Amino acid sequence: MSFTLPDLPYSYDALAPYMSRETLEYHHDKHHLAYVNNGNNLLKGTEWEGKSLEEIVKGSFGKNPGLFNNAGQHYNHIHFWKWMKPGGGGDKIPGALEKKIVSDLGSVAKFKEDFIQAGVTQFGSGWNWLAVKDGKLVITKTANGENPLVHGATPILGCDVWEHSYYIDYRNRRPDYLKAFVDHLVNWDYVAELYEKAAK
Repeated sequence: MSFTLPDLPYSYDALAPYMSRETLEYHHDKHHLAYVNNGNNLLKGTEWEGKSLEEIVKGSFGKNPGLFNNAGQHYNHIHFWKWMKPGGGGDKIPGALEKKIVSDLGSVAKFKEDFIQAGVTQFGSGWNWLAVKDGKLVITKTANGENPLVHGATPILGCDVWEHSYYIDYRNRRPDYLKAFVDHLVNWDYVAELYEKAAK
């Protein structure tokens, strides 16, 4: 199946001041579109043509780096836009997910601290994640376009720590960007929805 660029689920200035209109215009309209276009070109004539995005991501990992990088980033970004919402973040976490965070990761505060730390310590470009692996919540980080899918886990929350995601608004202050993401942007309802699916 070919890749298509999804519309943002909110207006370009809906996430300000934590993520500016300029950042979203560049990130969504230029960077994500490039992954879509490059991915479609690289998909042509491969064994993964006609497969679902998840199958393409898992199947091309370690076999077709160009296709994997673009398909992985397309997958990551489709979710990234939904992982944020105006007035998000904070501790308004749906019950079942909150209980799971506390039981697997210690507390909501500890989860936030460890999630931010994973993003801060991801050297270079990449992502930090909250994922479900073997029935448990885990915090991980990956380089470039990699995600937990290729490591036997299901991502339920991810934050993009490529510089294009934050440099316009935060310059080199990646910790400030990650804190703003957790405190003001996370769409906990979408995270909970993905958790319910992954827990089945």
